[in-house]
Amino acid sequence: MIAVLGIDGGGTHTRASIVADGKLIGHGESGSIKRLRVGAVAAEANLRALLKDVFAKAGVKSVQATCCGVASASMPGIHEWITAIFNDFGVERSEVVGDEVIALDAAFHGGPGILQIAGTGSNTIGRAADGSRETAGGWSSRLGDEGSGYWIGTQSLRRALHAYDREEPTLILKRVGDIWGTPDIESLINLGDSTPGPDFAALAPAINDLAEAGDKVAIGVLKDAATDLVNFVLLVREKLRRKHGIAREVPVAWTGGVIEHMKLVREAFFTDLKAAAPDMPVGQTAVVPLDGALWRADRLSRTN
Repeated sequence: MIAVLGIDGGGTHTRASIVADGKLIGHGESGSIKRLRVGAVAAEANLRALLKDVFAKAGVKSVQATCCGVASASMPGIHEWITAIFNDFGVERSEVVGDEVIALDAAFHGGPGILQIAGTGSNTIGRAADGSRETAGGWSSRLGDEGSGYWIGTQSLRRALHAYDREEPTLILKRVGDIWGTPDIESLINLGDSTPGPDFAALAPAINDLAEAGDKVAIGVLKDAATDLVNFVLLVREKLRRKHGIAREVPVAWTGGVIEHMKLVREAFFTDLKAAAPDMPVGQTAVVPLDGALWRADRLSRTN
């Protein structure tokens, strides 16, 4: 029996599955293993707890190969500490890659295509047939990540404050105050401007609810989020054409809760892409990044 382990280390949750001979035999979830988000101690505790849980559910003591996709994979020391934990759990072969890599392979299994990630953060990655990649966006929550959950949260507050100054109606400040437990605008500002501060991405579902209820400020934020995501896809498409000589359309896939769970964003994303590139194939369902981690782990287990 050849057992392989795939891990998707997202910004909020970490998911892991073990597959043996093509069959799922164990799955588990834990908190984030992103050190920048939860700290080194919590990240390691979450990963060890997750591995212990998924190994027990699968009824195995070791796996032949594993692939872990995590947002902070390129940072110094990340590969080493994750690999050391894998060694403690008897993993024979392992790799640690960016979360965008496993999502890209979940969609295209090593082939060409464009992937739009829109969850807590955002990023757009395109891959040519020769494996070379082009990107757009993804410059962190403070410096970019337009169209992401974090961006939606911060932009909604900023625009709601502008609306407050102009005495224009919006329920965003009241809804955020209810979520944060801030009874007035002064305490809301103090909390929002604090360090490390609240989780702005967690506000996105509430902003979506307000948009669906007709709040004009919330609707404007979500429409602009969709526009940014579309523009990133078109920019990567242009880079692939200009720098890699790709003439025909490559497929587009997407993943993340902003597109999957926000109808206004999703419909605008599809509609605007269709208008700009009528022949571009666009996936209708979200990519599951964990599938890409499992695909890479299986491939790793078969290398000599």
